[in-house]
Amino acid sequence: MTYDAVVVGSGPNGLAAAITLAAAGRHVHVVEAEDTPGGGTRSAELTLPGFVHDVCSTIQPLLLASPFFRALPLADLGVELVHPEIPYAHPLPDGRAGVLRRDVMETAEALGDDKAAYVRLMRPLVEHWQDVVADTLKPLRPPRHPLTMARFGLKAVQSAAGLARTRFVTDEAQSLVSGAAAHSMLPLDRSPTAGVALMLAMLAHAVGWPAVRGGSQVLADALVKDLERLGGTITLGTRVEDASQVPRAKAVLFDVTPSQLVAIAGDRLPGRYRNALTRYRYGPGIFKVDWALDGPIPWTNADVARAGTVHVGGTLEEVAAAERAPHDGAHADKPYVLLVQQTVFDRSRAPAGKHTAWAYCHVPHGSTVDMTDAIERQVERFAPGFRDLVLARSTRDSEQVQRHNANYVGGDINGGVQDLRQQFFRPVARWTPYRTPVKGVYLCSSSTPPGGGVHGMCGYWAAKAALRRELR
Repeated sequence: MTYDAVVVGSGPNGLAAAITLAAAGRHVHVVEAEDTPGGGTRSAELTLPGFVHDVCSTIQPLLLASPFFRALPLADLGVELVHPEIPYAHPLPDGRAGVLRRDVMETAEALGDDKAAYVRLMRPLVEHWQDVVADTLKPLRPPRHPLTMARFGLKAVQSAAGLARTRFVTDEAQSLVSGAAAHSMLPLDRSPTAGVALMLAMLAHAVGWPAVRGGSQVLADALVKDLERLGGTITLGTRVEDASQVPRAKAVLFDVTPSQLVAIAGDRLPGRYRNALTRYRYGPGIFKVDWALDGPIPWTNADVARAGTVHVGGTLEEVAAAERAPHDGAHADKPYVLLVQQTVFDRSRAPAGKHTAWAYCHVPHGSTVDMTDAIERQVERFAPGFRDLVLARSTRDSEQVQRHNANYVGGDINGGVQDLRQQFFRPVARWTPYRTPVKGVYLCSSSTPPGGGVHGMCGYWAAKAALRRELR
């Protein structure tokens, strides 16, 4: 059978590409290596029966901000988004915490001497969040909202450490920057870590940091349902290791990273382009722990106990040192720990009276070092008695993370370093970065603009490029 388009990989971007093409009336087929669809939006009982854990992504603000997802009837597809009372918090020594609440003023009120500075920084961004999102979730093009993007860009190109130190004097305010900036997996003294922090804080105020009730797998299954409603099809458990295995189609869109594309189709790629793909840079890996818990995490600070996401790492200086370590090939003794406590706001994920949580820290690329003790010591530091609640745990080092999802090369869950160079020029510098020099072959993974995150826009833009060219 010959299709209009075949998509290799069923992560959020692969499914977004397939849905965009199917909605345009094209005959689309998806091929997925694993036995369940979803890529980074899969869920499983990793510890004990009845405890639902998200294998990677849980908190998904871009579902409410991404133009692709905002156009989907998520509720009709069975997707219910649930919000924690507090989007994110950052415990500090002596029981203090930086706490980001949905309302800008409520957040600022708790920042003491930094109240006015926080309002000056965040209120203009929140008021124009849709313009910022529209101009950042796309390939590099002249902005549609130049004044807004100029104001955002002047701050975004700074380092998070620089922004935090020049804007704020309190540990609480600085922690709101450093904790969010560390999602970038870059040292905090590098650009554009300030932009990552501002974007995430802006979204937390504007749309919240929600999760899908019942687990991220619900979202993946809903996307497959929508694809099939539009006439598309999917095959699971079929790994593509050579381009000859791909069903015949006018266009093939690969939801894979550059190194995978070289392995699959390297002999068909022009030498110069293939060499450019081999120079693509991947970032640090992660070490992840999922816990089945006998009760909620006993945080010393009551506000932290109500947050969906907790950035565990202490002061700005501590977080900066922890995030520098993996780039220097080291494992931090006190790592920055990104923790999500799902059952604080979604009780469907565990048996009555029980809880789930997951956490990861950043480690050198491809690391096989067991960071369980280091992560749990950090949590215990701000939540004494935490370890007594652990009923079971599941751990994955960076190599195991990649084995579970081939797109996480060396444990890099962002699909490649997202510094200024690779934020927009990913995987190579091309006006249409999704289109390869081979006719009908496209990349649609997070290794293309706008990069990592559950937003589907890499797949959306790749599909639009294919529709303009091979599938007109």
